[in-house]
Amino acid sequence: MYQRFVSKAPYAALGDTRVVLINGVRQAGKSALAKQVAADRDGQYLTLDDPATAGLARSDPSALLGAAGEFMVIDEVQLAPELFPAIKRAVDMDRRPGRFLLTGSANVFLLPSPVGRARC
Repeated sequence: MYQRFVSKAPYAALGDTRVVLINGVRQAGKSALAKQVAADRDGQYLTLDDPATAGLARSDPSALLGAAGEFMVIDEVQLAPELFPAIKRAVDMDRRPGRFLLTGSANVFLLPSPVGRARC
């Protein structure tokens, strides 16, 4: 991975924020940075590019997050907007900073809200 100015930002943000989002254009290095952060923090790395993981995220997001340890990375989170209410519930129950690092190549605030669920 190329050393970039932004590479220290997720670590700093995770120090005082429960959910951190790395958002940007495709092929910019978001996934590589997220994998490095997961490895450095002994966290779990999931990518929604994997059809099985994405399917579980859509059908039972609480079960997917139930497997989360102290720290979880969810790559390409825009592929399962159903995760956002489950993430909100998880961090409302456990308010420690640094719980989730999300990546996305779409503006997650413009994604359609899951039917019958409130947006975060």
